[in-house]
Amino acid sequence: MAARRLFGTDGIRGVANADLSPELALSVALAAAHILAEQDRSHPPVVVVGRDPRASGEMLEAAVVAGLTSAGATVVRVGVLPTPGVAFLTAEAKADFGVMLSASHNPMPDNGIKLFAAGGHKLPDSVEREIEAAIDNPGGWKRPTGLRIGRVHDLIDGRDHYVKHLVATAPHPLAGVKVVVDCANGAASDVAPEVYREAGAEVIEIHADPDGININDECGSTHLADLQAAVLEHGADLGVAHDGDADRVLAVDATGAVVDGDEILAILALGMREAGTLTDDTVVATVMSNLGLRLALKREGLRLIETAVGDRYVLEALRAGGYALGGEQSGHVVMPAYATTGDGILTALHLMARVAATGRSLADLASVVTKLPQVLVNVRVADRSAGAAAPAVLAAVAAAEAELGDTGRVLLRPSGTEPLVRVMVEAPTLDEAEQVADKIAAEVRAASPA
Repeated sequence: MAARRLFGTDGIRGVANADLSPELALSVALAAAHILAEQDRSHPPVVVVGRDPRASGEMLEAAVVAGLTSAGATVVRVGVLPTPGVAFLTAEAKADFGVMLSASHNPMPDNGIKLFAAGGHKLPDSVEREIEAAIDNPGGWKRPTGLRIGRVHDLIDGRDHYVKHLVATAPHPLAGVKVVVDCANGAASDVAPEVYREAGAEVIEIHADPDGININDECGSTHLADLQAAVLEHGADLGVAHDGDADRVLAVDATGAVVDGDEILAILALGMREAGTLTDDTVVATVMSNLGLRLALKREGLRLIETAVGDRYVLEALRAGGYALGGEQSGHVVMPAYATTGDGILTALHLMARVAATGRSLADLASVVTKLPQVLVNVRVADRSAGAAAPAVLAAVAAAEAELGDTGRVLLRPSGTEPLVRVMVEAPTLDEAEQVADKIAAEVRAASPA
């Protein structure tokens, strides 16, 4: 019997205590311990475990710790910390792997499990499939007893190590930069404001009071209205918004206009080329990036490599080619010289450093990219695979591509984490993009009604 497909584009996600039960979390942890850690050696495997502040994380952390210790692993708990912080500490501690409990930008009822291999790197698809198979077919593992049962330790200063690491990467002091930071009532709340202040910025923080329930609640990178208003109210130079686990960031300029991941990539790319740190003058981005980014990089003499959607695929391309910068329109940006995964706080720090170093406004820096009107429609479906592959849907996509020709494009893909089919259309005008997207979305809804 084929193993269940549990992993999406960014770990395992679902409604906590329903789709993602403590029993499943324990099973995933146990299977991961047997797949990712050497079992026959003189000392037990070491696993770093962190979480975001959502309430269900307490329950799931207990289950994960139980699964790991039942496999004989030594667990190092780092508490509430951004996902990239857990990846960083996994590498720093030379742990066998790391576990992060977070559903990122998803609403509070959801939670998730993200796994990092030794060195803090995300797992390839093949290893995730091995873990899925091991969950359904445990293979008669012998449970340790007595002194071989795993133990649990709390890393009290892990957060401080992460903060110092981030501040040390800043290529230029942030003196003179006034920033509003929206922490999404998430894992960035205790870290991001301190990092920016330590680097020299004047910081106004909002949505930085997590209570376990308010994470991503009308705030953060998926809800920018409060950030835009605060930037205008305080006369800030810019604002930055994180999601629940702070692996991404979006920005707004002094006028409140949004600066997305594509524009951030272009700004950082030009700065890195100037500093001589942009390997092969190459940027890695996903197929979701706006056509405007492609045109801007080409105009500046830079090369763009495209990947499938998901920062894990960006990471794979970065590692394979030894490149220095990649990311997604959503604000996942990866800088391998400093991090093994997308880090929103690191990205914002380097973005603000570019503003400080050039003396130019964020709006001026972002103007290098002229974005084509882009519409993204998320269609809720009963079966995301069926909704994306239905003949009527494929016919609608083909007709739209013929209509747009070289002046736009259509991208249709099932979500890797939610029961959605995403319809993205770029066209010469917003009206045209909306019309094309609505036609395709209607066919998707008809093919697999939610």
